[in-house]
Amino acid sequence: MSSIENVPIARRFRGYLPVVVDLETGGFDAHRDALLEIAAVPIVWANGVFAPGATTTTHVMPFPGANIDPQSLEITGIDVDNPLRGALEEKEALELIFKPIRVALKQSGCKRAILVGHNAHFDLNFLNAAIKRTGNKRSPFHPFSVFDTVTLGGALFGQTVLAKLVMAAGLKWDPNEAHSAVYDTERTADFFCLVMNRINPIAQLGPANVDTSEAVEVSESISEQLELEDARV
Repeated sequence: MSSIENVPIARRFRGYLPVVVDLETGGFDAHRDALLEIAAVPIVWANGVFAPGATTTTHVMPFPGANIDPQSLEITGIDVDNPLRGALEEKEALELIFKPIRVALKQSGCKRAILVGHNAHFDLNFLNAAIKRTGNKRSPFHPFSVFDTVTLGGALFGQTVLAKLVMAAGLKWDPNEAHSAVYDTERTADFFCLVMNRINPIAQLGPANVDTSEAVEVSESISEQLELEDARV
């Protein structure tokens, strides 16, 4: 068994456990618009392989006075007034989501969860706003650090849209299931694990032996050109 297979996930990410999260909302303003649905998938690590853990999800009741943009509901297909949604108040919803994450942290030896998402700060901003509204003092998540699959998709596959980067990676995508918190979370988790399983940690690769001299020369040439243009003004 190689050395990387013996490295616990707590050491792989400096004590942080990646947890994939997707939220469906009533708009783009984390403080004014409603949180309507949330799903979370902790990433597990065994025998040197990353894999998605169990999905936890719930619909969420809009907080009092929350704004809901009808266009957002058209995209998600959520019927806020449907009693079969089984929506929970924000406080209960957060506790439902956080409880299995705390268990995963304990089992993995990690000190805190780090949110993995597609446009991750959008999800984290809504999550933090709900945490603040409910007075939750035991959030397992780092308050501002994230892993964003937009960056991974752009860097590795030249794609930033979730559907396109998932398919570019050779994974399945069903447009009829998209824009539900569960589906988007699970596909994002699949993509994240695929990428992580293909990337060796920098520590295992040793010092980078990349010749950057040409790039430096181009950069210096551009800077010189800009200086000449400024001098002419």
